[in-house]
Amino acid sequence: MVRRRTQMKRIENAASRQVTFSKRRNGLLKKAFELSVLCDAEVALIIFSPRGKLYEFSSSSTNKTIERYQKRQKDIHGISSKGEDMQEDAHSLAKKIESLEDSKRKLLGRGLEPCSIDDLLLLEKQLERSLSRIRARKNQVFTEQIKKLKEEERRLGEENANLREECGMRPRESTSTRQSDDERNMEVETELCIGPPERRCKLKP
Repeated sequence: MVRRRTQMKRIENAASRQVTFSKRRNGLLKKAFELSVLCDAEVALIIFSPRGKLYEFSSSSTNKTIERYQKRQKDIHGISSKGEDMQEDAHSLAKKIESLEDSKRKLLGRGLEPCSIDDLLLLEKQLERSLSRIRARKNQVFTEQIKKLKEEERRLGEENANLREECGMRPRESTSTRQSDDERNMEVETELCIGPPERRCKLKP
């Protein structure tokens, strides 16, 4: 007798449907068992009959297999969400980089053709503020360097004085003292030169 191919549609006869269910259910459970043994696979099979009766097979534990499945689905969904978030972040960063590059070109005086008069005035104000901050920072650096040099000069002067004292030498006069003495000497010489030469000679004793 030639075996006919079963048409894949719902069996209308209730008795035939129940017989087919029993045969196919047993075959499916057998195949699941063979797959778990031959391939060392974790298999869980759950079947509900048309009347709601439960049939199940598990190579280890049905609950553990279901939990593993749910965790796997959550991880896949999380990876997919992270991938979408990374794409959005990359797109946003690309826009920011493009905007920064455009601003940099304008600050360097390039690509100004599409700028309106308001844009140019705003750019000019930005440059003026930048120059003001640069000059302020430059003056601050100069002041700090001068302060450090004065501190270094004072330290070297103290070391020099200590060395001269150890060697029994007279301490050197400070720069300010020498400048005052020079100014006084210049004043004395200037007073002696006042008046014509004849009068100067008469005044001598």
